[in-house]
Amino acid sequence: MTSLITTDLVRLGADWGSDKHDVIRALAGVVDDAGRATSKDQLIEDAFARESTSATGLPGGIAIPHCRTAGVEVPTLAFARLDPPVDFGAKDGPADLAFLIAAPAGGDADHLTILTKLARALVKPAFTDALRSAESVEEVVEVVTHELGEPAPAAAAAPASGAPSGAATPGGGETTTPTQAPGTGAPAAATAGVATASPTDTSTKPSLVAVTACPTGIAHTYMAAEALEAAAERAGVDLAVETQGSVGATPLPHDTISRAGAVIFAVDVGVRDRGRFAGKPMVSSSVKRPIDDADAMIAEALRYAADPAGSPRVEGEASSGSEAGGDESWGGRIRRVLMTGVSYMIPFVAAGGLLIALSFLLGGYEIVGPYGDIAVNYGIFNLPDPAALGLDHALFDSGLMAYLGALFFIIGKTAFALFLPALGGYIAYAIADRPGIAPGFVLGGLSANLFNVQSSDGVAYPATGFIGAMIGGALAGIAAHWIASWKVPTWARGLMPVLVIPLFASVLAGLAMLIVLGRPISWLMDQLTEGLNSMSGGSAILLGVILGLMMAFDMGGPLNKVAYTFAAVGVGGASLASDAPELQIMAAVMLAGMVPPIALALATVLRPGLFNVPERENGKAGWLLGLSFITEGAIPFAAADPLRVIPGIMAGSAVTGGLSMAMEVGVRAPHGGIFVLFAVENVLGYLIALAAGVVVGAVAVIALKSMGSRDPDVATV
Repeated sequence: MTSLITTDLVRLGADWGSDKHDVIRALAGVVDDAGRATSKDQLIEDAFARESTSATGLPGGIAIPHCRTAGVEVPTLAFARLDPPVDFGAKDGPADLAFLIAAPAGGDADHLTILTKLARALVKPAFTDALRSAESVEEVVEVVTHELGEPAPAAAAAPASGAPSGAATPGGGETTTPTQAPGTGAPAAATAGVATASPTDTSTKPSLVAVTACPTGIAHTYMAAEALEAAAERAGVDLAVETQGSVGATPLPHDTISRAGAVIFAVDVGVRDRGRFAGKPMVSSSVKRPIDDADAMIAEALRYAADPAGSPRVEGEASSGSEAGGDESWGGRIRRVLMTGVSYMIPFVAAGGLLIALSFLLGGYEIVGPYGDIAVNYGIFNLPDPAALGLDHALFDSGLMAYLGALFFIIGKTAFALFLPALGGYIAYAIADRPGIAPGFVLGGLSANLFNVQSSDGVAYPATGFIGAMIGGALAGIAAHWIASWKVPTWARGLMPVLVIPLFASVLAGLAMLIVLGRPISWLMDQLTEGLNSMSGGSAILLGVILGLMMAFDMGGPLNKVAYTFAAVGVGGASLASDAPELQIMAAVMLAGMVPPIALALATVLRPGLFNVPERENGKAGWLLGLSFITEGAIPFAAADPLRVIPGIMAGSAVTGGLSMAMEVGVRAPHGGIFVLFAVENVLGYLIALAAGVVVGAVAVIALKSMGSRDPDVATV
């Protein structure tokens, strides 16, 4: 294994000016001079890009510019003692110790584990004191390699700066043994995914869990974890941390999450499988906050754990089953996988659908015909004539509106065309992590016939739709996960995520879909479409009631997302007829999803004495959340009182869904709530269905809460 740091990569007393970008350039030059950079410019560019996301200055005079980059082929650590110190954005002043951490884009797991040890070491005063007192570059290298548990590299020639050279000497300061993560008694490498600071007897200790993650997953992820663990140990708290970093993440056991009184999210990226923590009191911050102020975060989490009713919570409902880590049930695993795919898919659907709806507003529904001619033959200074192109409903009969409508339609249809690949790609991601994304997108593209495969006489290869995307994404993820488990030589590890896994997973899953599963799934989709087209009368109303119940039952959970996906996938392919059943289904789902937050907001106004102060405050936000079609606005109420709130809002949403279908309300936009009335067919029916459901839901919630026992925390109003 190539040494992470050598004497060629160390500079003492470096005077590189007062700008952090100059320091980063100089450190990249040190890496290049040592023969460790394949592209100095690429290394600088990637380090600057990381620096732009958030400052890398840390308390105690430390700076850690870092990146994953194609500019190096082996993990490399360059170090400089700066004189004068340089401001890297830390709250307590400039940094005199600067590390440039460069990890190759391919990411060898062994070296990335070493980098996580370094990140944890940087929050230990003994380690940084030893670096400041070191009298030679050899001593610096010895201190670092000792802390990381690596063998010291052979002595190298003195660096160009003229720093003294000679035999390696022992570290100049006391450092913590690197083979044991603080408070765990387990090897540090083994705790890269989950670290626990646990007292010997935890029976009387408060319990917390935390997740840390930063964009590159190299430094801040692990430094934040180390800082939280140290603060928890000082506070006498049992803390388990899941680090979602470059070396992967070992999910926290479900029992550990269940015991915890609160969760800390110290992240600059999305938390993977966030639903595991649903209902927990939550402290949320950037990944840098615990490095600066971990004690305050632990104290804040303890306060929230002691008063969960008045604390912010993780959205969703707490699960009663084992759904994480090795204890995850098959049902829980399937739910997690599907929810991951759907959650990443929805922005494509929402953006694409709203853009298509806006294109109809600007250019009229006829824009679906001449949009291509307009985009190719006209421009902002050469506007089309709407009348000549048959655009009878262009806004204000304006050529500019027709031109913008055509462009919006193209952008929207492009976004919409990508939602099935996104669904397949992120289902595969939920199974196999990053290596599954590419084959998952490929299978999602096959489900949409993205390549427009057709015979010579124009007959298209059957598309499998959203069912095919879900099945294809699962196949791709399983294949990628299996291939990733292959034992390969060390030299081939870097090829696995970028070549071997996507190639073979795409081939295996793609052939299975095209040869075995494609036609049966396509037949099933055809039957579903025919069934929708034949709906009328009582069957349509019953479907609206069922969709309404699904939307309100878990407010953003699996049933809600299944109903939404069922509706949204039909909008893009629906005919222009105002009575197209797909448009009516979308209207029923959207309206039913708007009801819960608004109904609860109305209930807090009609009977404020039934709700505590935080709930009344949430009610004020519920008006806008509901009108925007954000069903999750009802979650704080349901989490505090599920047995009385959920049945009430389900009744309201069921009424709205049934009325919407009965009055043949249609909507061409898959999101937006009250703000997309321009895309609604039968606006009056839309408003009547919404109002009726809100009233029924509010009355039902009030009745149920009035029948139950009073909450002692509810203030008399």
